[in-house]
Amino acid sequence: MHPESSQAAPAASRLTRLRRRASSLDPTLKGMLWTTLAGLLFCVLNALMRYLTLELHPLQSQFLRYLMGVLVMLPLILRSGIAAYLPKRIGGQFLRGLVHSCGLWLWFAALPHTPLADITAIGFTTPIFVMLGAYFFFHEAMRRDRWIAAAIGLAGVLVVVAPKVSGMASGGSFYHLIMLACCPVFAASFLLTKSLTRTESTGVIVAWQGISVALFSLAPALFVWQAPSAWQWAGFVATGVLGSAGHYCLTRSFAAADISATQSVKFLDLMWASIMGWLVFSDTPSHSTLAGGVVIAASTLWIARREARAKKRPGGAAGNEKSGAPAPKA
Repeated sequence: MHPESSQAAPAASRLTRLRRRASSLDPTLKGMLWTTLAGLLFCVLNALMRYLTLELHPLQSQFLRYLMGVLVMLPLILRSGIAAYLPKRIGGQFLRGLVHSCGLWLWFAALPHTPLADITAIGFTTPIFVMLGAYFFFHEAMRRDRWIAAAIGLAGVLVVVAPKVSGMASGGSFYHLIMLACCPVFAASFLLTKSLTRTESTGVIVAWQGISVALFSLAPALFVWQAPSAWQWAGFVATGVLGSAGHYCLTRSFAAADISATQSVKFLDLMWASIMGWLVFSDTPSHSTLAGGVVIAASTLWIARREARAKKRPGGAAGNEKSGAPAPKA
């Protein structure tokens, strides 16, 4: 036996055991883990996009970011065959793309003028809109502990944001309001994604989001176009990888568990943003940011334990939830 073969066998065995453990995880926990990973990827993406939008117009940056997302997925599409990526609900894919594009136009307009930590903190209002939408449109059970976790997490966000909002100039407030306005729009996009997971695979949803948003963003980008540098092209390729990976993780979380059960984990994004701001922008987290992060982490850990215990109880609240038509397995 070759030395390479003897070394590969234990590695393959460990990978198999790891996959078995992952498949046996509680669906809600899997959804939370996918959501956490998505938040980390999006935080890195936001930092890179903020750099790029300081050099290029936001409308052009939006188009290039999603165009690169499509190009990054192109090898996967060609390997599997175009037929494997044809959607069953083409209208739903373009509706989701249009809604997401509207949110992005607002987000990119405010991005160059808003600090990374503030962007993340304001974005924490999105899970509240998502929970409300999941309750009204998908009839997902909104147990009291989920609302409590969301309220505690939101209180942590207010600890972070309130001192900054009270000291903002009028110009800064305008861009912060624009950033806030995009949150319910993104919530609508995520709810549409949840609906699409019932009939579409994760890869199809991610691919068509890139295609539809790129098409909707092309015309506005042409009016402000300027030739990107080699560094900027490389940066947009990286955003394509990060964005596609982030949306893949987010879509997997929607397919694994109730969308309302995973939203409390989004509050962990503040920690990623604080770390990224310190590493990339040399921003030292304020005392309010650290205090809010502790509150947010506490709410996340609490709801994760509550969800795990509810799943183990026979006939527990989690087991009796209704979330509309069943989503495909992750």
